[in-house]
Amino acid sequence: MTENASIESTNELQASPPSAAWLRIFALAYDPFLWLGEIAGMRRRRSTLLGGARGRVVEIGAGTGLNIAHYPDEIAELMLVEPEPGMRRSLARRLQRHGRVARIVDAPAERLPLADASVDTVVSTLVLCTVNDPELALREIARVLRPDGQLLFIEHVRASSRFLAACQDFLLTPWRHFAGGCRCNRATADLMRDCGFTIAADDAVWRGMPSIVRPLVVGRATRLDKLATE
Repeated sequence: MTENASIESTNELQASPPSAAWLRIFALAYDPFLWLGEIAGMRRRRSTLLGGARGRVVEIGAGTGLNIAHYPDEIAELMLVEPEPGMRRSLARRLQRHGRVARIVDAPAERLPLADASVDTVVSTLVLCTVNDPELALREIARVLRPDGQLLFIEHVRASSRFLAACQDFLLTPWRHFAGGCRCNRATADLMRDCGFTIAADDAVWRGMPSIVRPLVVGRATRLDKLATE
């Protein structure tokens, strides 16, 4: 594990999860909170990234469904995995508005109810910051992906700036309580590599959002052959 990931894990141990009551409120506030960031570039990033989705697609942490409008019509199947009840209600409403056929599944990213090597594309947008065990989630993704499968992702990450990274560490606990369990200092790209993924990604800035979550990585990850046999 990298030094940044170790620092982040130590800080996470000091943070307690948000309450169930706040998670229900946060599900209602999620879209309005992201509104400016969406129109300032995130919507375009979603569309560009998801244009590469193919075959059987599984989105982890599908949230309120902000990705739904951007999936190609040609994909064979869409499964939306979301463990929070409030988010699932919003997700179902958005599916209905868009007239999109998809299956909503109540499950965490760490325990995907899918067979080994059964998925062509996994999608994770602003999700791996919130899962309790990101290494386990990434190994689950590797397990369900076919050998030629792909993980498409947009994730905010630990800042490269020492000052901003220090701010992320300092604000970890209050931000996690506010933002539905989000760990603003998680070194997600490093965790992907540590879990055996090869990633091709670009750095970006999440404009319209607080500085502690503005550093982004956007790209595609593929699993190494050894993960298929573990």
